[in-house]
Amino acid sequence: MAASPSSVILGRIAGAHGVKGWVKVFSETQPRQNILSYSPCLVQVAGAWHEMDVLDGRLQGQAVVAQLKGCDDRDQALALKGAVVAVERGQLPAAATGEYYWADLEGLEVITETGVILGEVDHLLETGANDVLVLKPTTGSIDEQERLIPFIREQVIRRIDLDAGQIIVDWDPTYLV
Repeated sequence: MAASPSSVILGRIAGAHGVKGWVKVFSETQPRQNILSYSPCLVQVAGAWHEMDVLDGRLQGQAVVAQLKGCDDRDQALALKGAVVAVERGQLPAAATGEYYWADLEGLEVITETGVILGEVDHLLETGANDVLVLKPTTGSIDEQERLIPFIREQVIRRIDLDAGQIIVDWDPTYLV
């Protein structure tokens, strides 16, 4: 099975939990335990995608632990360490108006209000104070610098146009972080 272009990465398996095949999961969902809500999920092992049902799971301290169908002992759980966990986009609830999944923002071109191309969203970082867009340079970018732009609606992020594939920002193109 191959993950489709519409699949969305939700986290990865960080290791084994116990001896009965449970796995520790690094979740990128909010709240963290929401990753347990998606079954089946897609798990990438050694470059190949496998559909796996989530049988059980819970928060365990700061971690999420899960029991996956077909993962019955510690050795099988350890073999999944580092595996990416994804779901098909259709499994996610629709984002509310004005809200976006990070996956929707990745790949968008970032342009200043004056038309200067700053780059493309490579990924986002969660910093606590606010999320940050990490831009990689693209053809037409003002320079070859990676940029970090705070994801602060209205103050910095002026408009997000998913159809046009653009984020319009109020940002000085000479400012590098």
